Amino acid sequence: MMKAAEQVLRERLVQLRNEHRALDDEIVALEGASNPDQVAITRLKKRKLRLKDEITAVEDRLTPDIIA
Repeated sequence: MMKAAEQVLRERLVQLRNEHRALDDEIVALEGASNPDQVAITRLKKRKLRLKDEITAVEDRLTPDIIA
């Protein structure tokens, strides 16, 4: 993989992980509210799962295939 493309993927990975952590914090805050909004929590959790899938896809592109 070209170095520039790899660097772009690594930067994207950092961005995705940061967003994933921020969503986790937001979910915890909403769940701790006296009257939690379950619809909002569910939407955030689905978004968090999509981010996790994207993180995995980027990690897979960065990791070379090794035939064992």
